Amino acid sequence: MKRPTLYIFSGLPAVGKTAIARKLSETLKSTYLRIDTIEQGIKDLCFISVQGEGYRLAYRIAKDNLKLGINVIADSCNPWNLTRDEWEQCANECNSDFINIEIVCSDKNEHMERVKNRVSDIPNLNLPSWDDITNRKYEDWTRSRIIIDTAGKMINQSFDELKAKLNLL
Repeated sequence: MKRPTLYIFSGLPAVGKTAIARKLSETLKSTYLRIDTIEQGIKDLCFISVQGEGYRLAYRIAKDNLKLGINVIADSCNPWNLTRDEWEQCANECNSDFINIEIVCSDKNEHMERVKNRVSDIPNLNLPSWDDITNRKYEDWTRSRIIIDTAGKMINQSFDELKAKLNLL
């Protein structure tokens, strides 16, 4: 039996990460975990300020699914080496494979326009501003990953590039 895979998406807000992660989840019929949804749910239901709780809860849900042999798509900014380590540890503890995928938008003006025109599909979620995004701590990568640059491309083009890099064509 093939080992399940944890597909770990990373990238700043408004680069196209969620759209591509959703397409991969649909294609692979995988569990889809979105940190924004989990964190906003915790805020709405528990009336608390959320720090790392969303990630911690997502790791647990991911492990439940990986142990059942189900692939998991993890959609989060994943901005620190700490969270990157924890996602990989999650896969390793379940004897699962993992693939790091970083989504970027190398065109600053295009990225800024996406931020300005973005609409939240999660009730009560306040989307970050351009200043929030540019001032966000996002650590440099020190490990292997697939990089998809969405600048100047439609989501389907970026997704086709990802499928090719994952050998899913």
